[in-house]
Amino acid sequence: MAAEPTTLDILARLIGFATLSRRSNRELIGYVTGLLDGAGIGWDLVESEDGTRANLFATVGPATGGGVVLSGHTDVVPVDGQSWSTAPFRLHEREGRYYGRGAADMKGFVAAALAAALQAAGRDLKTPLHLALSYDEEIGCVGVRGLIDRLSNSPMRPALCIVGEPTGMRIATGHKGKVALRACCTGRAGHSALAPMALNALHLGADFLARLRERQRGLAETGHRDEHYEIPYTTLHAGRMSGGQALNIVPECCEIEFEIRNVAGDDPKAIIAGLKDDAEAIVAPLRPAFPEAAIAIDEVNAYPGLETPADSPVVELLRLVTRSWDPAFKVAFGTEGGLFQDRLGLATAVCGPGFMAQGHRPDEYVGADQLGLCDAMLAALVDRLVVGL
Repeated sequence: MAAEPTTLDILARLIGFATLSRRSNRELIGYVTGLLDGAGIGWDLVESEDGTRANLFATVGPATGGGVVLSGHTDVVPVDGQSWSTAPFRLHEREGRYYGRGAADMKGFVAAALAAALQAAGRDLKTPLHLALSYDEEIGCVGVRGLIDRLSNSPMRPALCIVGEPTGMRIATGHKGKVALRACCTGRAGHSALAPMALNALHLGADFLARLRERQRGLAETGHRDEHYEIPYTTLHAGRMSGGQALNIVPECCEIEFEIRNVAGDDPKAIIAGLKDDAEAIVAPLRPAFPEAAIAIDEVNAYPGLETPADSPVVELLRLVTRSWDPAFKVAFGTEGGLFQDRLGLATAVCGPGFMAQGHRPDEYVGADQLGLCDAMLAALVDRLVVGL
């Protein structure tokens, strides 16, 4: 009888799938379902509209609601333009570190969760263990929403959720919410030799960016603060600005992609309303000469923040299975945890191997010690599910 694959065996296979966001993850999902089938674990898929990507939900133990769901995403960020010393989609071991795209964010946890599920399948669990693997998390927690919708009316709905993003195996109880937005600036094209007779959309964009920075300054100085975060206030960040076709043409259009990452005390809707007022204040004086002048702000994507009390059942469970009593903290990055909490009411926390400082960069890695701690945590979790929560 073949031995069950270890976390490291599974991680090597997962790294080998180049599951970049918006590309198919079906080959990886096929590998996972093969593992689950071999252990007699039931599973279900929730596909993207075009069928090229899929979420997976699996249950070990009683086919009932409640229990604990281990949540992770299968997609990774690109490697384009990065200088790797090893092949990014092949696992490499060196000096106690395992290198490969997604090793930290977050195929290390996914591998450990799958290994734990395979081991749990051979035991008599009184409380179910669930797995939730999603797609397109890196572009705004896109894929998991369909899975959450499915679970909202399912008898298999869990009670607790552990999101395995890299926290160094510390317990994280919160993260900021995020809204991604696009500002479309409309001016009037013209010959650059007659530039004052046209309306430069890039200049409108620059004026809007100045207002954005003023809003950021106000939030930093007088907005709500949460000292559990490294950056304790809401942030506004412009990540991309584009416009113009040629140097001798006054550009008619300009687009700015920006985001809000808000602490719980700040309402992103109120911030957006203020930015729309700023946009109108920029273009209103120009409309007598340029009626088409406009700065339109549209929401592209959003997910809620995560706010879990320190005495939540999921935090208490994690303390028991990690044997850690260090104070919980909050992470700077976002996760699907806010959606599980907001839409399903699940008590949710973040705890996983590795560190986000190693993610999204060349030579991404997860430490062997971190994987060992994660394996130990999940083994202790399975032991508790055998007894029942």
